Amino acid sequence: MHSPSGRRILAVVALTAAAFLITSTFPAPARPPAPERIAPMPADFLWGVAASGFQAEGEAPDSNWRRYAESGQTEDPYLNSVDFRNRFRSDIALAADLGVRVYRIGIEWARVQPQPGVWDEAGLAYYDEVVSAITAAGMRPMLTLDHWVYPGWAADRGGWRDPEIVTNWLANARHVVDRFAGADPLWVSFNEPTMYLVNELRHGGITAAELPTMAERIAQAHNSIYDYIHAVQPGAQVTSNVAYIPTVDDAISGAVLDRMAPRLDYIGIDYYYGFSPTQLEVPDPSKLWTLPLQAEGIYYALDHYARRFPGKPLYIVENGIPTENGQPRADGYTRADSLRDTVYWLQRAVADGIPVIGYNYWSLTDNYEWGSYTPRFGLYTVDVLTDPTLTRVPTDAVAAYRAITAANGVPADYRPTRPPATCSLVDAPSSCTDPVILPR
Repeated sequence: MHSPSGRRILAVVALTAAAFLITSTFPAPARPPAPERIAPMPADFLWGVAASGFQAEGEAPDSNWRRYAESGQTEDPYLNSVDFRNRFRSDIALAADLGVRVYRIGIEWARVQPQPGVWDEAGLAYYDEVVSAITAAGMRPMLTLDHWVYPGWAADRGGWRDPEIVTNWLANARHVVDRFAGADPLWVSFNEPTMYLVNELRHGGITAAELPTMAERIAQAHNSIYDYIHAVQPGAQVTSNVAYIPTVDDAISGAVLDRMAPRLDYIGIDYYYGFSPTQLEVPDPSKLWTLPLQAEGIYYALDHYARRFPGKPLYIVENGIPTENGQPRADGYTRADSLRDTVYWLQRAVADGIPVIGYNYWSLTDNYEWGSYTPRFGLYTVDVLTDPTLTRVPTDAVAAYRAITAANGVPADYRPTRPPATCSLVDAPSSCTDPVILPR
């Protein structure tokens, strides 16, 4: 999941682009007509849920993010998050009960390599148990090697400033790959590289002048571990998921993605928010639950990457809806309606020939949203600050997702609860000149 500071960039660049769109003209549309009935997903479609290590596990070892939280740089203290570290079996059972086929987790570098050159067998054994529980429940692991967290000893050496960071990162990543390749996981090397840069800049891990160096090192590390994974796990599927930024995604994320492109087996996409030229007021990106939602934007994001990487499979690695402390949203959008609407547009994308192979809901439970427990994204809500039992309370989207996985989509005659926005900025200009529409 990406951070409020990342959302600030998203909001500003998208709304700045509105002026261009309002005053421009474009070619005639050519999108397929809207079908009266929508087909279910293919039988091999991968429904999933997602989480990250630091955000959910608790008992966090010394790391850059543990230090950010303890130094007063965050709104809320870390506490013990939602304690996935000790509750993983019951959480995995909740996911299995949803009928999903993929469970995404992170293998925390700080937990498995607490000192340079020293791997912690207890930390690795914990992940052995987690991965075994996922596979035993009939799901495939999706393993993230780096979700923005590195060990305290790596921070002491300068983090991504350190000329040896790639060597050290790869030593750990290869150790992890050797350990878990036998489970045939899907792999994510780096979570949202562009937002990783933003967060390190925000917290002082790098300076603005060091952004290009960190970006280059991330690309180098990805490309190296990609080759290693394929040597150890023939037929592996590897990506680095991109945080989709409406209108200017290529300009913001394109350079890093281009360096990785030859070594991406599938394009992992994180999609959350949509904007339109009529939204002249910039939302407050520190309040994620106020950012505008456009379910149809997931179609535009997928279409964008289908055109950018023809022939590559696409996977929505993250998608969800934030609420403020689990309360109803001011716009009235419920988690269940948002999920069903989004899945409708996924089915439309597949019907139009876009090669979507999977979808992960972010996230199974609420967690530590990079400094705050206020934004809630979970299918199951958890009140970390006031409920010492950390009870997993189902939202209305639990039953909705269970029905979706059972039917492999929404019903054939489903209609989204909200019509497509006029001239969405999610993929300008094509979303303005050739918008998706609903059947009449």
